[in-house]
Amino acid sequence: MPTDQRVLLCEDRDGVRTLTLNRPHRKNAINRDLWIALRDALLAAADDRDVRVLVITGAGGAFCSGADIAAADDAHPMHKLRRLTDVALALHELPVPTIAKVTGVAVGAGWNLALGCDLVVATPESTFSQIFSKRGLSLDLGGSWLLPKLVGLQQAKRLTLLAETIDAKEAQALNLVTWVVSGAEIDEFVTELAGRLAGGPAIALAQSKALLNEGADRTLREALANEARAQVVNFATADAAEAYSAFAEKREPSFTGRWAVPRSERNDA
Repeated sequence: MPTDQRVLLCEDRDGVRTLTLNRPHRKNAINRDLWIALRDALLAAADDRDVRVLVITGAGGAFCSGADIAAADDAHPMHKLRRLTDVALALHELPVPTIAKVTGVAVGAGWNLALGCDLVVATPESTFSQIFSKRGLSLDLGGSWLLPKLVGLQQAKRLTLLAETIDAKEAQALNLVTWVVSGAEIDEFVTELAGRLAGGPAIALAQSKALLNEGADRTLREALANEARAQVVNFATADAAEAYSAFAEKREPSFTGRWAVPRSERNDA
């Protein structure tokens, strides 16, 4: 059977969209075509109401070895960095929960791609490095924003300035990996995890995700105001009413992500 030549594979199943970086011969290093494909795929996922969860992973036993600096590309550096900016923002602003399924290496921009996801699942064999300084470069793909928030400023500087490679156990201890699961079990684990998220109240999850992403940069007063606005949105969904009914009836809720406002009163009819 011929090898799939697409740089990014996309699979949908039960509300879960899986994007697979597909350059295994380069440990899924991201070249120009893959940056563009990733951006387009993330924007498409944001506009697709059938997508409830997004999983990002890599083909061939590696997650991503970073940007492919060996690939020929005569674009101005500002254009190259704009591709990274587009991907980082599209991933961060995606309203659905995102999961990085990491096997093998996650290096440089590849590691920051994983850190840009809401949850990270790795195997004991996974390794991680902010390799930029060894290439004479500084952080990109949001690493300078993500790392201090996740591990604190001192550890962020240690990981960045020394460009050390750490294993999954240390990454988890630093709150850079959510779960470490054996290679034999990671597929089943991520499938079950994604299914749980896909069955949740989509609008409420989107509101909570945005609140958490923004809350670290807000005052308590601003965060409380944002929470109040988000709850107004939640109460306008059928999911909130379903949750209350399920609680009263002592059963599990069935969430649809639909708006509870009658069609006659809506602007999107």
